[in-house]
Amino acid sequence: MQERLFTALLSDVLDSLGHMNQALPSRIRPLDEGITMAGRARTALYLDVYEATPGENPYDLEIDLVDSLAPGEIPVFACGQSGRIAPWGELLSTAAQVRRSAGALMDGMVRDVRAIRAMGYPVFHGGIGPLDSKGRGKIVAVDVPVECGGVRVHPGDFVFGDADGVVVVPQAVEAAVAEGAEIKLRGEKETLRELRAGVPLRTVFEKYGIL
Repeated sequence: MQERLFTALLSDVLDSLGHMNQALPSRIRPLDEGITMAGRARTALYLDVYEATPGENPYDLEIDLVDSLAPGEIPVFACGQSGRIAPWGELLSTAAQVRRSAGALMDGMVRDVRAIRAMGYPVFHGGIGPLDSKGRGKIVAVDVPVECGGVRVHPGDFVFGDADGVVVVPQAVEAAVAEGAEIKLRGEKETLRELRAGVPLRTVFEKYGIL
């Protein structure tokens, strides 16, 4: 089933269930539009800072999160709106990929983009830039509810991303979304079949209610 999913499908099903704020904003883009990302959220909350604290390792919680990633998990970094940091790069991608992480999602920036693209590791980001997080931001909590790009994400939520963007499926409605997606997939298949056969769009829509 998972290999047949796409963000527009999940977004439509979530809308039908009354969850209309589960798609991240359009500025959150994949580094590689040919790669799909699907997995479980591991969340991290960033705090803006404006200087490095002497003697402090600002990467402590970041390191702990990446080192504890299980296969299929996706680190979700909630960096806020400042656009001051690129918390993710080649080294974190390498460490996460070795642990069979399913990808990474952040509303902050990403750097080392050519190296990450060459790795084939899925990264969805809020921009590209070289700015290290040291002296600009640090993780203050992990595995807590966060808002990434304005969308609430809880640890364990299902995160799906493709060329159209990213959708977060809350665990509470996951079973209903899976059922609804299966039904809509069948309807879309029949809709496409009839459209390709030349049946008018209005006729097909009135029959299946899918557009």
